[in-house]
Amino acid sequence: MTSFRPAPAWLADAVFYQIYPQSFADSNGDGIGDFAGIAERLDHLTWLGVNTVWLNPCFVSPFRDAGYDVSDYYNTAPRYGSNDALVELVEEAGRRGIRVLLDLVAGHTSDEHPWFRASANDPGDDRYIWTPEADRAGFVASPGTRPGGYLPNFFAFQPALNFGYARQNPAEPWRQPVDADGPRANRAALRSIMDHWLGKGLSGFRVDMAASLVKDDPDRVETARIWTELRHWLDEAHPDAVLLSEWGEPEVSVPAGFHTDFFLQFGGPTDGRALRSLWSNAEGTVNEAWDPLDCFFDASGKGSPHPFVEAWREASAAVAGRGFVSLPTANHDFSRLNCGPRSAEQLPAAFAFQLTWPTLPAIYYGDEIGMRYVPGLPEKEGSVLGPRYNRAGSRTPMQWDEGPNAGFSTAPADRLYLPVDPSPDRPNVAAQLADDTSLLHLVRRLIALRTSSPELGSDGSVEVLNAGYPFVYVRGGRYLVVVNPQLNEAGYEVGEARAATALEVSGVRVDGATITARGFGYGIFDLGDVN
Repeated sequence: MTSFRPAPAWLADAVFYQIYPQSFADSNGDGIGDFAGIAERLDHLTWLGVNTVWLNPCFVSPFRDAGYDVSDYYNTAPRYGSNDALVELVEEAGRRGIRVLLDLVAGHTSDEHPWFRASANDPGDDRYIWTPEADRAGFVASPGTRPGGYLPNFFAFQPALNFGYARQNPAEPWRQPVDADGPRANRAALRSIMDHWLGKGLSGFRVDMAASLVKDDPDRVETARIWTELRHWLDEAHPDAVLLSEWGEPEVSVPAGFHTDFFLQFGGPTDGRALRSLWSNAEGTVNEAWDPLDCFFDASGKGSPHPFVEAWREASAAVAGRGFVSLPTANHDFSRLNCGPRSAEQLPAAFAFQLTWPTLPAIYYGDEIGMRYVPGLPEKEGSVLGPRYNRAGSRTPMQWDEGPNAGFSTAPADRLYLPVDPSPDRPNVAAQLADDTSLLHLVRRLIALRTSSPELGSDGSVEVLNAGYPFVYVRGGRYLVVVNPQLNEAGYEVGEARAATALEVSGVRVDGATITARGFGYGIFDLGDVN
């Protein structure tokens, strides 16, 4: 077992908030969100109670994949502001007790990156993966004087950085081992990039496609070794910084060196079934290859929390003492909670669950007010991944108020990065701030309850009493949580009756040993000191 420095103490209490920077707040009226706009809205995050922000990629890019095609890792994209503006945002957030993480695209660059342009004209450059055969399947024809083709990592314009191959093949001599010069140079480059930004006050990175580095790598063994090497470097050079992985398999990524991994809509042998079994209702972002299943948070009551609970148990056992698992409400690649048939009245139960389960919660911007996935949008910066998979619907502008463009920007509507949700009853921050019965106020209270009650945090124990409708569990032997995300009323007998003081309740009653939960009901109760 590899020994790492313990995760920074602050991470155990993290409440993540993901910001898609081009859609959060526009300060200069050009229709695209920016660093100054985020800085102007930090009071919202402080009031809400989140303490860690993750920004989607904000580096120089041609933006054919919304910034995940990086052409300069050391400078920010002008549309967001300067490097100094990012540093000012980080400092302003720090004064409010909020840490900021950047998105590190580790496995590939843009085909406009100077590294790639040089490699495409130099047969001796091994920074990327090249084959002399221009028509080899899976490779893209060279755009330069170098003959042959390069291996992309996602889209064709995202050439894979060369971290080597786990298995060599004499018939394919371009497969370099992981300790070849090119892979070693790329590992050094990752250290340099991280060191640069951590030195400017950033608190860590969420790593894009973290499992994609070494090719032909069964069980990701060699890729894990790279992250282990980088984690040891990070422990010595920046011991208070963290690495979050887009891997979707915490039982592999955290032992490899990441501090946290997310349950995602993909990853692992079940292709993200744990997260999809909670939220995915076959609307919004849908991969045609996904196995059909009924999600638990659905009015029909056909789903079950069992797939999630079992996946969480396996992952939590593997990461115990070494890191954490994070549970997001959504992300920039996956449908929002408010999607398709799921209505606003169903969202409170989802947050009651997410903010009381022993994972690190990650709130996607706007989910705290119930912003919806907007269907039918045009393709924008590589948003479309399939006939039913348009990510643009989860990337629309933040809805701040009832004014023009929902308060996101003063630009003409036709100049916005994406159109604002056209629904006449779209939620907004200002209206929900004025209504203490709103989802926004509930999320704030749930975060405050979690923050003030260690038993409800990431390290508190959980005892599942009923993995069905209603979902019933006890945190830390003290807090009873009841969640009924279906339309119909449901009940459960807990056995021995205990006094239960209501802390945050809607539609749930505890009468002795009997729990009754109305449709879409939720409840958090204090059972008293277990001692």
